[in-house]
Amino acid sequence: MSKRPNFLFIITDQHRADHLGCYGNDTVKTPHIDSLAAKGTRWDRFYVANPICMPNRASIMTGRMCSVHGARHNGIPLSKDHTTFVELLRDAGYNTGLIGKSHLQSFTGLPATNQFEPQDGLTTPSIALRDAYKNNRHSSEYDLEVAPKWDRPLSERLTGHFYGFDHVEVTADHGDQASGDYLLWARTQHPDFDDLTGPDNALPDNRINAPQAWRTAVPEELYSTAWIPDRAEAWLTEQARQEAPFFLQMSFPDPHHPFTPPGRYWDMYDPADMMLPASFGHGDLPPIKAMKEAMEKGTDPRNSQNPFAVSEDEARAIIALTYGMITMIDDAIGRVLARLEALGLAEDTVVIFTSDHGDYMGDHGLMLKLLLHYQSIIRVPFIWKDPKTTQAAVDTGLGSSIDIAATILSRAGIQAFNGIQGRDLLTSKPPKAVLVEEDSQRTMTGFDRPQRVRTVVTDRYRMSLREGENWNELYDLENDPYELRNLFDDQSAEVECVRQSVMETMLRRMINLQDRAPFPAYRA
Repeated sequence: MSKRPNFLFIITDQHRADHLGCYGNDTVKTPHIDSLAAKGTRWDRFYVANPICMPNRASIMTGRMCSVHGARHNGIPLSKDHTTFVELLRDAGYNTGLIGKSHLQSFTGLPATNQFEPQDGLTTPSIALRDAYKNNRHSSEYDLEVAPKWDRPLSERLTGHFYGFDHVEVTADHGDQASGDYLLWARTQHPDFDDLTGPDNALPDNRINAPQAWRTAVPEELYSTAWIPDRAEAWLTEQARQEAPFFLQMSFPDPHHPFTPPGRYWDMYDPADMMLPASFGHGDLPPIKAMKEAMEKGTDPRNSQNPFAVSEDEARAIIALTYGMITMIDDAIGRVLARLEALGLAEDTVVIFTSDHGDYMGDHGLMLKLLLHYQSIIRVPFIWKDPKTTQAAVDTGLGSSIDIAATILSRAGIQAFNGIQGRDLLTSKPPKAVLVEEDSQRTMTGFDRPQRVRTVVTDRYRMSLREGENWNELYDLENDPYELRNLFDDQSAEVECVRQSVMETMLRRMINLQDRAPFPAYRA
């Protein structure tokens, strides 16, 4: 083992912790990911800093909470003024590569929901003075991932590195709608590739009838989940000839919706065999009631990023398709792990596996994510397979996405930058609580205003407080693991004591996570 290890950092998208064999799921087939846990450490209680793509990916990159780095929700890019752990690896001599999904910048190109609105009777500030930040990340350097503008490879449009990555081959979007560098490649492989994608070009199938699900005409070998390991293997082959250590982030845009696993992965799992979550059909929070009512009345389009209610048959169908996507990812990971072995790199490479957030996937009768912080969307897998050890272990302490950066830097022997908020998972004690933040930018079914939610998770409890609403949440995870009984309004003395204690824990954790950057220039 060299003094400076290599790193293969694998991220999936919208992948809840219990959708892996090593996390207790006996239906979905994930032998290669399970093999990492069989010889590494699996964190049983690992939580996101934010259950949304862009914010949590920014927190992974910086080791800092969203309220600090400012990418509070999708549509706000990670500022290039913020230091990433990949930049520190690069600075220390690592070769750095990103293959697959980045989503550190926006890729839809759609207008933002929240915009400055001039008020009648008041002088409107100049454009440069309408935001608290003069550099509000609206310039062209933050449009690098916008799919409609992706006419040539990202690497050709860069000046210098990309958040610390010298090598970039990026996928934007999800399912058979994936774009970016991947789409440029796919079009060279099949001149009429665009005629294979989307629901209008889907293959006929009578088995699945569920929102955002269609049998894609894209063949397995041209699907993004196949392209990513192809490119990763090629990059790793180059690294085997280099003296410098490497860090490769291999990031899959699946198993995120739309639910379009290609080829044999489409019908690999039978919906009739899928178990519904224990909480399916339960839940009386206002938005859950509203989503169920909208489904029954047919007033919810269920074709956007917003969460929606589903029937039992729809839930089983979507779970089956999601398992197909997960198994395809697992097969891709198996290919790359085999190439590491064949190149003689495995004995020097730390392999890490996680996801950016989860999915309700039928919990309380819902699909997707946003605003209700059940375990299914805030708890994600985290596996650390280090060649220094071969013993399987399970860590039951609380961990967070903000801890990933500090742990990698520590293992690489690199001092972290001032202001990093995460801890080294391998050498430090877990905190009493982890914090989850979420700010929305739009209304959705069950919410008549954008939401601001803060959640604290302790060894036993999960509490979520939201601004501007007359309801909050408190669950005893020890006695109510499926979060069926909301205790927040329970007036008993016992629950009142718990509520105050957890609220104090949340406040102390929020104080602890106040920013400690920048360094002062002088004493005073």
